[in-house]
Amino acid sequence: MDATPLTVRYFAGARAAAGRTEERIPAGRSLNDLTADLAQRHGDRLAAVLRVASFLVDGITCHDRETPLPGGATIDVLPPFAGG
Repeated sequence: MDATPLTVRYFAGARAAAGRTEERIPAGRSLNDLTADLAQRHGDRLAAVLRVASFLVDGITCHDRETPLPGGATIDVLPPFAGG
């Protein structure tokens, strides 16, 4: 398995809740593991966003939250957007 760190990019409300636009996280985990780690690192506000967010892995919607993420992948955290 590729041990290259993951890049997590935050958008809109996720960016505000995380207090950053992106960060690098060690590889070797599933999306469920990653979101639990991010919630622990950044607190309840981000945890609430992560519960309703969509995730892209290298630009593709992630439907399987248990499969290990590929090393070097870019994970986009997309909270629900309000239109108007």
